[in-house]
Amino acid sequence: MNQQAMMRQLQQMQAEMAKAQAELAETEVTGQSGNGLVEVVCTASGEWRALRIDPKLIDPDDPDMLQDLILAALNDAKAIAERTQQERLGPLTAGLSLPGF
Repeated sequence: MNQQAMMRQLQQMQAEMAKAQAELAETEVTGQSGNGLVEVVCTASGEWRALRIDPKLIDPDDPDMLQDLILAALNDAKAIAERTQQERLGPLTAGLSLPGF
């Protein structure tokens, strides 16, 4: 492959990556725990947007349970966001081979 063709391919990939990243910044995913009693919403790029807690979970005598459920919901949302990123960005870099690598 000549250098001009490689540069065009890289420029096209950069444009596609920028578009994909913009889409990920707008794509919202929801993580939950406790059968939906705790929900968090974030973008696929990792910006937290919302936290919803069912009021019946708020027990002043058991803050540990609520904390655990919040962490579980955050981790669930993070995993979904990472899968969404991989699904969107993975195909853009598949098969990329640069000389010397």
